[in-house]
Parts: sequence; structure tokens; C-alpha cells
Amino acid sequence: MRRLLPNAALWLFMAQLLLMLVSWIYSAAYPASGVRSLLAAEGIRWFCAHFADIVATPVLSWLLLGSMAFGALRQSHMLSPQATRGASYRRGRALMLTLFVLLAYAAVIVLLAFVPHAILLSATGNLWPSPFSASLVPLLCFGVVLLSSVYGIMAGHFEHVGDVYHALLYGISSGAPLLLFYVLVIQIYDSLCYVLAQNPYF
Repeated sequence: MRRLLPNAALWLFMAQLLLMLVSWIYSAAYPASGVRSLLAAEGIRWFCAHFADIVATPVLSWLLLGSMAFGALRQSHMLSPQATRGASYRRGRALMLTLFVLLAYAAVIVLLAFVPHAILLSATGNLWPSPFSASLVPLLCFGVVLLSSVYGIMAGHFEHVGDVYHALLYGISSGAPLLLFYVLVIQIYDSLCYVLAQNPYF
């Protein structure tokens, strides 16, 4: 695994370079094909001007938020066997309080999205698409962080706010490989769309 991921990242980077080269050769050999070159002046301008747009998709924010939620959940030990068995009075009380917070959080979401004229519904009263559907992943990630923090504090795994902070950073560091592969994959995908004249940014 120590070599697999770096090699996979290298191959994705090489695939991006190969796509640039192939698009240049093919567009020069078959100018009427409609294939655009990433190495032409127009292609270079497109890539430089829209690189931030290519990377800045909702998936990037979902990966970041999901990584932080994973870190909080992992460091709180809420899903460890000892926690689920309720082996101690403190852990049992932490689980009970976490369950109460979960029910309260779920009730708030129901009031915001599942009652008539809820504020997170669309203008036509639908759940999809709506502000609720657009914020579903952030709401889930925030809920996991909230529940993990409550349990971690009550169970003694988080002694102060600094421990929660470090748990979130732990999640980000654990998810860093996903962020790298996301950037590499989304670059190739949007570059391919541009080459085939299907890119929405152009």
C-alpha cells in the first residue's frame, strides 16, 4: 500500500500528460474532427483560466467535511466495542446523552425540511432539488462531528476543545490521499470533456 498509492497518483499524472499530447497530435492530424488540443494556445488559456473551477466542485467540500467527520468519529471511540457494550457507567451515560442529542438533531432537521412549508424545501415544496438536498452531506457530516464530540467529551476521550480540534485535523490528514486523487481525477475528466468539446466552462 505504501507504494501502490504513490504509483497510482503518478500514473494519473502521466495520464493527464498523455491526454495533452494525444489531443495535440490528433487535432493536428484531423482538424475537422472537432477534437481540441490542450497544448494549443486556446487549450492552455482554458486550462489556466478554469483550473480553480475544475477543482472547486461540491465533491471537494464533501471530501473535506467527510474527512473531519471521520476524524471526530474515530478519535471519540464511539464505535469501539467497549463503547457499544456500555462497559462502564461513564460510557453508558455518554451513549445516553449522545442518543438524546441525535434525537434532538433529527427533530431539528425534520422541522427544517419535512414539515409543510419548511424553510429548506424548494420554492415548489420539493425535497429534490432543494436547499435541503444541496446541504444533505454537510448536515450529515456536522451531525457526526456533533455526536462524536458529545460522546468523546462525556466519555473522557476529549478532555478539552483542543482534543476535538486535533481530531478534526486527524481526519483531514487521514483523508489527504483522497483529496490528492480527487484533484488528479477531476483534472483528467474535465480535460477530456474539453478535448471532446463537451466542457461546460468553455
